[in-house]
Amino acid sequence: MDDDDWGLTAEQLDFLEEDAIRKISQKNASPNLHHSPCKPYSESPCTKAEAVPPAGFNASDTLRVAENRNTGDLPKLSVRLFLHSTGVIAAKFSYNAFLVDAIRKVPKATWLGKERLWVFPISSLTAAEGVFNQMTSAVVEVHGLDPLVCRALRAASAVSDLRGLYDTMPSYLESKLLPFQRDGVRFVLQHGGRALLADEMGLGKTLQAIAFTACIRDSWPVLILTPSSLRLYWASMIQQWLNIPAADILVVSSQHGGSNKAGFHTVYSNKTGTTILDGVFNILSYDAVPKLQNILLSLEFKIVIADESHFLKNALAKRTSASVPILQRAQYAILLSGTPALSRPIELFKQLAALYPDVYKNVHEYGNRYCKGGIFGLYQGASNHEELHNLMKVTLMIRRLKKDVLSELPLKRRQQVFLDLDEKDIKQIRFLLHELELIKCKIQASQFSEEMESLKISQRTLINKIYNESAQAKIPAVQDYLGTVIEAACKFLIFAHHQPMIDSIHQFLVKKKVGCIRIDGSTPSSSRQALVTDFQEKDSIRAAVLSIKAAGVGLTLTAATTVIFAELSWTPGDIIQAEDRAHRIGQVSSVNIYYLLANDTVDDIIWDVVQSKLENLGQVLDGEENTLEVSKSNTSSSPGKQGTLDTYLKRCRGGGADTLPKAKKPK
Repeated sequence: MDDDDWGLTAEQLDFLEEDAIRKISQKNASPNLHHSPCKPYSESPCTKAEAVPPAGFNASDTLRVAENRNTGDLPKLSVRLFLHSTGVIAAKFSYNAFLVDAIRKVPKATWLGKERLWVFPISSLTAAEGVFNQMTSAVVEVHGLDPLVCRALRAASAVSDLRGLYDTMPSYLESKLLPFQRDGVRFVLQHGGRALLADEMGLGKTLQAIAFTACIRDSWPVLILTPSSLRLYWASMIQQWLNIPAADILVVSSQHGGSNKAGFHTVYSNKTGTTILDGVFNILSYDAVPKLQNILLSLEFKIVIADESHFLKNALAKRTSASVPILQRAQYAILLSGTPALSRPIELFKQLAALYPDVYKNVHEYGNRYCKGGIFGLYQGASNHEELHNLMKVTLMIRRLKKDVLSELPLKRRQQVFLDLDEKDIKQIRFLLHELELIKCKIQASQFSEEMESLKISQRTLINKIYNESAQAKIPAVQDYLGTVIEAACKFLIFAHHQPMIDSIHQFLVKKKVGCIRIDGSTPSSSRQALVTDFQEKDSIRAAVLSIKAAGVGLTLTAATTVIFAELSWTPGDIIQAEDRAHRIGQVSSVNIYYLLANDTVDDIIWDVVQSKLENLGQVLDGEENTLEVSKSNTSSSPGKQGTLDTYLKRCRGGGADTLPKAKKPK
């Protein structure tokens, strides 16, 4: 028999409670019962006059506890208090008339009939404990909240509610937010600007964090810690959404050289302590933090954003020990991660300590409460995980899944991700592009058809070489970005064109022990469907490495909602077809598409060529433009060398516009 319901039906329990309250009221004048009159039980579906016992139910023992009181033996009762999933405190106890009478005195206490629980707000916790401890009609053992939980609740309730600052967000920015993203910004403000945005990948955590900074502009400058592959992405998003000059955005690089077409202020990290961080927004990778820790601490940034904060999961890592104190000192600290705890609750500890250092100050207290069990060492298990989840939700975390906000999401969401290439990787491409410009000048100056045809053959050969060299140059940065995607633990498709790029991606995933399939020109057609079935049905298969040409048609891969292009194709139809491997019938979620682009490579031109072709194709077939719209609006004009490649493509591939294509360029 369950101690909570004594084997009775819900109807019988309700009657039992009604009957007990009525009899207590009738005996109110008795000197043996020191209770004030009870109010009618308004939560019950029956009034006192309507209280009729259920069929076959005998209520003669309703006041058994009160009768025991007359024998001189006080009943021994037990109450368990715990944090409810809705953020209130719940009281759970076996039915007793005296306990019901007592909990009614707790401010704002209400009865949840379906769950058979009494609940009350956190503000009433002290009053509830007092009511139970002061009962004279019974000996009550109160199993209260864990001290860590109490400390966290008190700390969270003490922060300033800043939601009044939401209206200071620029209207042009606020109007671009989806409803759930506005809720995310308000959540961070409500929690005093110290929060964990844990939305699933693709729901715009970066934009929400940027929008929050726009609400507290008086506290700028801002420090952003991020994986190295996302530094330029952050810089471009900040420039786009906040309309601030590129020179005000400082990006810390680990080495001299590289491309900086957008004009962001670039400095280089070193161990000499001479790096100057004077940007309005300062962006650096986690790996650079240990080198610059003293500088960062001395600058005392009021706003610090830690992107992909699960990078701080290892308490022994240098980047963790260097980054956490910076977050702790900040007035406002925002952590962003779609997977804050990849496998074990212990991985959350440093992130929680970064936000609330006075609460999460003892790893043993936390570990004994939430990390018991496991076979891989101390604190590698999980315990009281429901309590931990509820506690985080109440005090510092907001998490939405795609399925929760699906109606608010576009069917496709495209984003450009700008890769930061090493100088050594793009040096050869710059040389080839310079040669291409020389050939262009010779073609324009040529007066002989034979000479012109020969030059155009050389131009074609050189363009193909640039295309190949660009793929080779992007490999390290693409792998770096994939490391971040792997951490997100989602299923994804990644498309490429050149064999070296496909090989490197596949080898990287195998090395990282990520289950994957591979379909390219060498994959027998007889085995492709089996590979597709594995990807669709097996949770262990998380990635599909695909050739744009060979796997861009005929496959249904709707188990993925993330599509990544390591390279682009000259033909827009190929790109659309590849996108639609995931975005097709059977897909129940929106699809997030990421284009990995790099400055000073063929990507500088190919994106605009694809835009131009797709616009013209759309106008012919649909009577309207049909561009690859990405989540960017302010873009710079294309480099001069685009004219050469665009002219070449229009001539050799039989397409293209007579006017310059619309710029959708990486900054």
